[in-house]
Amino acid sequence: MNILRKLEIRPELKTISWLNPIHFLSLGFGSGLAPIAPGTFGTIAAIPVYLAMQLLPPSFYISLTLIFMFAGFWFCGYTAKALNTHDHPAIVWDEVVGLLITLSIFPFSWITLLLGFLLFRLFDIIKPWPISWLDKHVHGGVGIMLDDVLAGLMAWGCLWLISSYLVPLS
Repeated sequence: MNILRKLEIRPELKTISWLNPIHFLSLGFGSGLAPIAPGTFGTIAAIPVYLAMQLLPPSFYISLTLIFMFAGFWFCGYTAKALNTHDHPAIVWDEVVGLLITLSIFPFSWITLLLGFLLFRLFDIIKPWPISWLDKHVHGGVGIMLDDVLAGLMAWGCLWLISSYLVPLS
C-alpha cells in the first residue's frame, strides 16, 4: 500500500507535511503508516538504527538514546498536535526509542535482538502497571514517549535477568 492510498484511508494524516523532518521522524521514517500493527513496524524500523548505533562506544549509545528520547518528547507532541489527537497510532518514534532502551548495554547478538524485540513489544502491547497508568494519565509528547520508555526499561530488566541467570545472550 503506497502512502497516497494510506492517506485516502486515513484522511486525518493529510494534516502532516511529508517534507517536515519532525513528522518523518515521529512516524518512524514512514513505518507508522503500516496498515496493520504500526507499533510493530515502528519497532522494526528501529533495528537499522540499533545496528548502526552498535558501532558506537556504550557511553555514546546511551547519550544518543537519551537525546532521541528528549527530542521525542517535543516532536511526538508536535506531530500529535498537527494530527489533533493525543497519541495517533502512526506516531511510532516512541517505539524506536523503546527498543533502543531495551537493547542498551547488551553486546550484539541476533538472539538478544530477537528476544529484546519480543519483550519490548510484549510490554508495549500488554501495558502492565505502571505503564498503563502513564499511558492514561500523562499527555502530550511526554505521555506518548514515557509509556514506551518504561516498557523499554521493563524489557531491559527482563533481558538482563535472562542473560544473567538463565542463558548467556552473547
